[in-house]
Amino acid sequence: MEEGNKNGSARTHPLFAKKIGVGFHNLQVMFGETFGLGPGATLAAVIFTAAVLLIAAFWFFYSAPPNTIIMTSGDQGSLFQRNAEKYARILASKGVTLKILPSEGSLENLQRLADPKFHVDVGFVQAGVVAKGQNVDNLVSLGSLSYEPLYLFCRTDQPLKLLSDFSGKRLAVGEIGTGTHVLSLTLLALNGVKPGGPTTLLEIDDEEAEKMLLEGKIDGAFMMGDSAASKTMRDLLKHPGITAFNFSQADAYTRRIKYLNKLVLLEGSIDFGRNVPDHNINLLSPTVELIARADLHPALSDLLLEAATEVHGRAGRYQRQGEFPAPLEREYRISSDAQRYYKSGKSFLYRYLPFRMASLLNRILVVIVPMILILIPGLKSIPVIYGWRMRLRILRWYRALLVLESDLNLNMTSEQQEEMLGRLDGIEQAVNNMKVPASFADQFYSLRSHIAIVRLRLTT
Repeated sequence: MEEGNKNGSARTHPLFAKKIGVGFHNLQVMFGETFGLGPGATLAAVIFTAAVLLIAAFWFFYSAPPNTIIMTSGDQGSLFQRNAEKYARILASKGVTLKILPSEGSLENLQRLADPKFHVDVGFVQAGVVAKGQNVDNLVSLGSLSYEPLYLFCRTDQPLKLLSDFSGKRLAVGEIGTGTHVLSLTLLALNGVKPGGPTTLLEIDDEEAEKMLLEGKIDGAFMMGDSAASKTMRDLLKHPGITAFNFSQADAYTRRIKYLNKLVLLEGSIDFGRNVPDHNINLLSPTVELIARADLHPALSDLLLEAATEVHGRAGRYQRQGEFPAPLEREYRISSDAQRYYKSGKSFLYRYLPFRMASLLNRILVVIVPMILILIPGLKSIPVIYGWRMRLRILRWYRALLVLESDLNLNMTSEQQEEMLGRLDGIEQAVNNMKVPASFADQFYSLRSHIAIVRLRLTT
């Protein structure tokens, strides 16, 4: 059985090779008849065409936007997590899947995005969490999305006017890896409150911090939407005996820390009937940015910004209608795709066609049309170059023939005549060995006839 297979294989190989040879011969004939090309020029034309087609095919599929985006969001129940879920629903309606990775908060999101080995595309990152010397060159911002106020919950029976008044007390400063932890330590350090001093700084989550605050085991708890559940913060704001700390020096803090903004929690804005809070409260707030890897596909950048406009563009407790998203450049440069989106919106095709159809047509315009513009002139140039080379080869022997004829004279000796005939024989043999396509037959036969004329002059 194996012998039969071997024999069959042996019989197939020559047949296959013969088919290839016949195919190439037919291709050679086609190019030869159409462009007047020889085998070498035909091979060059075939290789050039194949290379352009392969590059175009590769780029056509490579440039297609992925079907899935991976987003690093926030802790379960946090505002970051809930916003990510809203994005997922919007993108799903466009045929794109958003895979959400829960995290501890902004700092972990940034670490994931900055690590090229971690598979993630975009994430919510609070302004101000970039560590000194941290490399974020491979990251871009798609814009600021919202304010993210920092709350410091404390009991109303404590006469605390300044952050420095918390010195020597017990404070929950958020878990390591959260924007809450970074910003709270930054503000406390400006007031001389640092880890290792008389103040007890607890790195605990929002649920444990809420429980300990209500039980009187701690004096204050910092919370932000990147890691704390919105319900937890609402419950604390409404709880009798608990209030949000009023940052009376908010204006001065915003001058010192450039990425901070002053917000005001207005009297009664949480509960009008119960007048919660019962006075205006100054808060400090960074903005939340949508950070992406620099190689994010432009079409996906547009989709994300479209979703961001729908999720964050409405008026809220701290923002006006249409205030966000906004191209506010801070620690990260605004991506060129985002800048284009803010100036002119989505491109024409994506504006009027479904996402997948627009992507297909866009790739046709970007890949197929340039391929044609390269292929047609390229193929046209091959016959021109080949013809120029053939004319040079023929002119070379015309030049040799002219030199030989100029050496003719009437008083040649027999030795000189023999030497001249030998030179002419060499020219004629070289010309006869030339491989000339049919398109140059007239020049070829004209050269041979001129050789015959010179020979006649030599022998008469």
